[in-house]
Amino acid sequence: MWLGIDVGTGSARAGLFDSAGALLGSDQAPLEIDRPAPDHAEYRSKQIWDAVCRACQGALKAANVAGYAVEGIGFDATCSLVVEGGTVSDSGADSIVWMDHRALEDAAQINAGDHDVLRYVGGTISPEMQVPKLRWLLRNRPGAVGEARFFDLPDWLSFRATGSETRSLCSVVCKWTYRGHLGRSGEGWDDAFFDQIGLGPVTGAGHARIGTSFAAPGEVVGTLTAEAARELGLTEGVPVAAGLIDAYAGALGSLWAAADVPAEGRLALIGGTSACHVALTDEASFVPGVWGPYFEVILPGLWALEAGQSAAGALIDRLIAGHPAGAPGKDLYADLDARLTSLAGGAENTHRLGARRHIGPDVLGNRAPLADPGRRGALIGFDLDTSLDDLVLTYLAGLQALAHGTRQIVDEMAAQNVEVTALAVSGGLAKSPLYLREHADATGLPVIIPQAQEPVLLGAAMLARAATEGAPLIDVAKSMAGPAQTIAPRPQTRAFHDAKQRVFRRMQQDAIAYDNEMDGL
Repeated sequence: MWLGIDVGTGSARAGLFDSAGALLGSDQAPLEIDRPAPDHAEYRSKQIWDAVCRACQGALKAANVAGYAVEGIGFDATCSLVVEGGTVSDSGADSIVWMDHRALEDAAQINAGDHDVLRYVGGTISPEMQVPKLRWLLRNRPGAVGEARFFDLPDWLSFRATGSETRSLCSVVCKWTYRGHLGRSGEGWDDAFFDQIGLGPVTGAGHARIGTSFAAPGEVVGTLTAEAARELGLTEGVPVAAGLIDAYAGALGSLWAAADVPAEGRLALIGGTSACHVALTDEASFVPGVWGPYFEVILPGLWALEAGQSAAGALIDRLIAGHPAGAPGKDLYADLDARLTSLAGGAENTHRLGARRHIGPDVLGNRAPLADPGRRGALIGFDLDTSLDDLVLTYLAGLQALAHGTRQIVDEMAAQNVEVTALAVSGGLAKSPLYLREHADATGLPVIIPQAQEPVLLGAAMLARAATEGAPLIDVAKSMAGPAQTIAPRPQTRAFHDAKQRVFRRMQQDAIAYDNEMDGL
């Protein structure tokens, strides 16, 4: 059996899978996020590893198996920055969470330059990526950085497990500006770019501090050390695979689920705290505002495009927690869905309740396709009602806003001849029937819901099996993905959602106009 370990924003999770992709046992442990200043979000790597160990031991117990039964390990994680041998703030934390936006100014200054590497991030680098964060650290904490080495979190996990500093192509290509199509021996680093933006002191000297050895996802990067094996409850020497950014693990675990629509043209939508949209193409396709094209970051020979929403589940949580009827910590989702259906007089009419309430969902900036981390959210159509029924309308408007953000992304891809024919949805938001239905109706595309439990964990376990057996990752993915259900779009909702999309885009343009009006005052 194979072990998949996923480190998300708020928890570390572990799952054991058999060769058919069945989940045998899983567990999770929470992560603590420090927020020492506005726009700052930090981890401590020791706490992350402790959570990984607790989740792993819990998964073994849940599956009722001994550690020696695990044949291979695959990691995935958020694209957070780990500073091995240094700190990122006076609190002593050593890791910057993906959502941290302290490097907004650094990203803006990088984007002001004419750098070729920016072509491979949709033309605009994000403060959520590692290069702006590194630049901020070098400017603000040069003494605390010292001679530290820098890892993306998936690579740090494999380093902590094996001692190997081999990086995954997924992390360095997607988040560090490495151009994987130029080779795996360091050719992909652009030293002129690093020098021009002031990162030469930490990226030079042969790139030893950011990576000199690279592996494709699913290849072996090392084997489990005795110390890590003891902490995880496993056996020394178990192969550990080159990992994935968490969204790409979700894509791997869901894109090949068997459904009644072809696998070609599917867009993986991983809806969690944020949402990521991942498409695979045979050729390099450049879509303004969409990250990529990234070469071989999931499968050999294929390019990937990554769009996303910086706040998805986090947006819905914020809407509920900020409403008088949304008690903090109370799980209202099932109640909201039921009340919405009752108010509409049936599930077939619920979409219409969003006709007079509109939300701009960019509460943490717009990741794609506007690539504007400074944008903020908006709510139109509220009144003095503070009842549960009013919360229901806001909840629906939030889900519809996310669906129309996805539609905008799909439209922008289509404008560059990247055709999307279906959405394969996984992650926590895939458990919401309303989220799925609104996405099908808003985009006009079938929505595929893999029936495999925990598709993100499954994607990590697929890495483990490929590394253990030396098998092509695509073959492993197809054999473990399992079946899927399909939600077809409802033609009768098309006119409503066409109008809703026009409102959605008009709100974006109005927000830009408002900012321009007030700038400098």
